[in-house]
Amino acid sequence: MQKPYAPYIPKSISELMDLLGWMILHSPKFEDDSGHFPGQSIDTEFFALNEGLKSIRKKVGEENYQKLAELSEQMRVHFEADPEDKTEDGIKGRDCIMDMEDILRASNRSKLGR
Repeated sequence: MQKPYAPYIPKSISELMDLLGWMILHSPKFEDDSGHFPGQSIDTEFFALNEGLKSIRKKVGEENYQKLAELSEQMRVHFEADPEDKTEDGIKGRDCIMDMEDILRASNRSKLGR
């Protein structure tokens, strides 16, 4: 018997960027088509995203964390409204991902002194 799917929780900005890149490619359902990760779903991937955001909260600062958390919530609403990717909600959800990436990049640059 296969173990239940447990999502990987990102622990750094870089790992969160990787997850967001994966999410943009696998939206709006976030399900595994290969059969290697049965149980992977919108629920598991948003759990991973939100827990990952919590893990970098201090690194990005409270204001950026709040913006990222709001974008995560908006993104999920858009994807749930368009599970077949046939309306503008899918596009709006992916726009949220790109906005999150922009915030993370800017936050990382400011921490590096650039």
